[in-house]
Amino acid sequence: MTEFPRDLLMTGVIFGMAAFVWAGWAQERPPKQVIWRVLLAVIGLGGAALAGLSLPAAIRNWNGPTAIEVGGPAFIAYVVVFWVEVIVMIVLSVVAARRKRSDLIAPLILAVVGIHFVPLAWVFAQPVFALVGVLVTAVAVFATRPPLKTAARSFWCGILAGPILLITGAVCAAVGAAALG
Repeated sequence: MTEFPRDLLMTGVIFGMAAFVWAGWAQERPPKQVIWRVLLAVIGLGGAALAGLSLPAAIRNWNGPTAIEVGGPAFIAYVVVFWVEVIVMIVLSVVAARRKRSDLIAPLILAVVGIHFVPLAWVFAQPVFALVGVLVTAVAVFATRPPLKTAARSFWCGILAGPILLITGAVCAAVGAAALG
């Protein structure tokens, strides 16, 4: 896991920003109790802090080894996975909106994000991405189940996937920083 410390630091940045974004989207309509908004704020601020702390270290070590050398097979696989993910998210969002099921957009996008982490585990040589992919996809499936009167589906996505991304990103960033000394 420590062969590419720069990638681990960037994982901290990206997962931190993802936790921030999902915690923000979860503010759409959480349960009425204030504690939920407080927890979402903690997740969001934690994600922003993780990104802010990890980014300078990643920049300082930008010339370090990476699993995705530009033009190499891993880079090409990454670009393909990224664009397939974007296209699938757009198509699913349009289909959900046209079917008057915009409540499913957040879980659908989260499922695509989760699924895309599985092949990226091999692209980045980081098996933890596969675990995150499975957990985040499971959250997306779960988020379709609670009744809408309780909270928006985006709430369940953010309150459950946000901590997964935040904790994994923090561990990756810490391991990456430790590997650099």
